[in-house]
Amino acid sequence: MLSRNWQAMAVAGLTAFAVACGGGDQAASETGMAEQAEAAGAESETMAQDVELPEGVTMEMVTQGRQLFSGQGGCHACHNPNATGTQLAPDLTDDQWINISGPNYDEIVALIKSGVPQPVEHPGPMPPMGGANLSDAQVDALAAYILTL
Repeated sequence: MLSRNWQAMAVAGLTAFAVACGGGDQAASETGMAEQAEAAGAESETMAQDVELPEGVTMEMVTQGRQLFSGQGGCHACHNPNATGTQLAPDLTDDQWINISGPNYDEIVALIKSGVPQPVEHPGPMPPMGGANLSDAQVDALAAYILTL
């Protein structure tokens, strides 16, 4: 599992380097972010095969959650497109869970729904559902994806 994280980080780093060297072209920047998200998605699908999904959680939910993470859910803005975190929000790909007890699907769902009003380690709070307008099914899908990271 560690080697997969390094592979995703290497792809993300090379993509960022290539975009930076491209002179700041907006299209190149958007393409770079899309490639980063795609690489992270491919890795999460492989990792999901290694994670025992809770009853009622499907690979379709994981796929939808990945799309929400990098799209409508807006999670990528604070957690990074590859979910490795930023100064604003924690890394969701490591084994450290700082706002819940561990990789527990129900706790992840509850955290997404309630947000993080007083983060343990980061400067700003996360509003409920990250400030997005998500259905319960979308929250469940996001939690499924995050569980596989």
